[in-house]
Amino acid sequence: MASRPAPAPVGPASLQARWFDGRSSRARPVALQLWPSPGGPELRLQALDGRCEHLAFRHGDVGWPERWSAGRAPPSVMVDLGRAGSLQIDDPAAWQAALALAGRKPPLAERMQTRLTVLLAVLVVAAVAVAAFYRWGTPWAAAQLTRLVPMRWEQALGTQALAQIDENYVKPSQLAPARQAELRQQFDRLAAEARRQPPPYRHYQPELKLLFRSGMPANAFALPGGTIVMTDAMVARAAREPGTGDTALMGVLAHEIGHVEYRHTTRLLVEQGVLQAGLGLALGDVSSLISSGSALLTGLSYQRRHETQSDCYAVQLMHAAHLPTAPMADLLLAIDRDPRGKGIDSPGAPASAAPAASSASAAAPASVAHPGRSVDWLNTHPDTAGRAQRIKAGEALDCG
Repeated sequence: MASRPAPAPVGPASLQARWFDGRSSRARPVALQLWPSPGGPELRLQALDGRCEHLAFRHGDVGWPERWSAGRAPPSVMVDLGRAGSLQIDDPAAWQAALALAGRKPPLAERMQTRLTVLLAVLVVAAVAVAAFYRWGTPWAAAQLTRLVPMRWEQALGTQALAQIDENYVKPSQLAPARQAELRQQFDRLAAEARRQPPPYRHYQPELKLLFRSGMPANAFALPGGTIVMTDAMVARAAREPGTGDTALMGVLAHEIGHVEYRHTTRLLVEQGVLQAGLGLALGDVSSLISSGSALLTGLSYQRRHETQSDCYAVQLMHAAHLPTAPMADLLLAIDRDPRGKGIDSPGAPASAAPAASSASAAAPASVAHPGRSVDWLNTHPDTAGRAQRIKAGEALDCG
C-alpha cells in the first residue's frame, strides 16, 4: 500500500464517502479531498468514525475511475486504493467537480469515450499511421531484415523448391543441347554485365544459373539463391513471334535476374511477416480473419511492386548490355493475348510452389491485369499494356 500518514486535510472542500478498508466488512465513513500536484491530483482522506485515521495517496497510487458522458452519470463512483481498499462516493457530480478543480487531465482513452471529436481525430491519425506503415514502414523494415537472411538459407530454399517443381509441375527440357548452350552463353554474358552493376544488397552476389524445363506454357521464374528456369514453350514462342527472338528472351531473363538481385522471394516472406505482426498489433485478437485477409491483399500489392522493380532493373541491365527492350515488350504483349498460357504463380497453379518462385511478368499472362477484367488488387502483376509501353520506351524508372 503506497500510503503515508498525513495531517488532517485543510484546503479543498471535503466529499463524503464510504471507505472499505479491507480489514472489516463494514464501510467506514470518511471525508476525502483532492489536492492539485504536478503529477496529477492527490487524494487525502480522514476517517469520521472516531479513529482519527488520516491517509494520503499520490496520483499514481489511485485507480481513478473513468469519466462518464454527460447525462449518464452512475449512481455511485468506486475509487481503487490498492491495498488500502476502495472508496464509494455517492455524489458523482461532486466527485467530477472536485477532479476538475484539482486539475486532473483525463487520459486519451477516456476522452475518446466521452468526446466524439476526439474519437474521430484518433481514428484519422490511426488510419494515416496504418497507411504509412503499409506504404513505407513494411517495405523498409523488410529490406533491412532481408539483409540479415543468409544466402545459404535462400539456396537451400531454392533447391527444395526446384525439386518440388520438377516432381509436380514440369518435365525435362526437350531443347537440343546446342540450343541450350547457345542461350546459356547469352545468359552468361548478361549475368556478367549484371555483376558489373552496383548490387541492391551489398555483398550479395549469388551464382546465376539458367535451367530449361518443358511441360508448362511459356514461362520463366526465378528461385531464391540464383537459379532461373525458362520453359521450352517460352523459347519456342519467342522464336515464332515476329520481332522478338533471343533478344526478347534476354529481356525476360534480365527481369528474372532483377528478382534474384532484389531477393524478392525473401522480401515477400519477410514483408508478409512484418505486415502480419503490424496488423496483429493494430487489430489485436479481434479478428484473425481480417488480419489474414488484409495481409493477403496487401501481399499481392507488394508482389506488383516487386514486378515493377524487376522491370526497371531489366531495362537498366539491357541498356548496360547494349540490347533493345522493345522485343521483350512485344513478347510480353503476345503472351498476354494468348488465353491458354498460365504462369506458375497464376491462380491455376498450386499455391505451394508460389512462395519459392518469382515468376517473370512476361511469362505469367494469367496473372496480369487486363483492361476491364478483374480488380488490380487481386493481381500479382501490374497492368500489362502499361508495363509493355514503358519497357518498349526503355524507361528506367526509380528501382528503389
